[in-house]
Amino acid sequence: MLDKKVVELLNDQVNKEFFSAYLYLDFANFFEAKGLEGFANWYKIQAQEERDHAMLFYQYLHNNNEQVVLEAIGKPDVHMETLMDPLKAALEHEEYVTDSIHKIYAAAQQVHDFRTTQFLDWFVKEQGEEETNANNLITKMELFGSDSKGLYMLDNELKARVHVAPSLVL
Repeated sequence: MLDKKVVELLNDQVNKEFFSAYLYLDFANFFEAKGLEGFANWYKIQAQEERDHAMLFYQYLHNNNEQVVLEAIGKPDVHMETLMDPLKAALEHEEYVTDSIHKIYAAAQQVHDFRTTQFLDWFVKEQGEEETNANNLITKMELFGSDSKGLYMLDNELKARVHVAPSLVL
């Protein structure tokens, strides 16, 4: 049986991951409206990944005979005017998610819940990759985004991204 506080934090994370998917879908919507299909694709894939993450937390809770509590998902409230706005908001959001996962990890460690810390190891690594990807996209936009040809090429690069479901064994 999992610790009550750890279960509460895991349930909160399910909802945070679903919110992340909703946020990234909002970013995709912004880029679609700008005619940047590659950027839209990037964030649609991000949305899929976040839904996958939510379902991993969901399944972990069920595998441990815990009830999943689904809360209302708030409307994204990121103000987007420039092409850089969603990119910077994505990095900030990934840092927030990383902090949230670290808090769950710390709570699990405190009660010697080794199964949950082992489960979270994958997410700790994944968040490092998410932050790196967000930083790299900002860097590329800073380098190439102000030039129409560079933006076109970057958009085409992002169009090639495909969704790969996580292979985490619960």
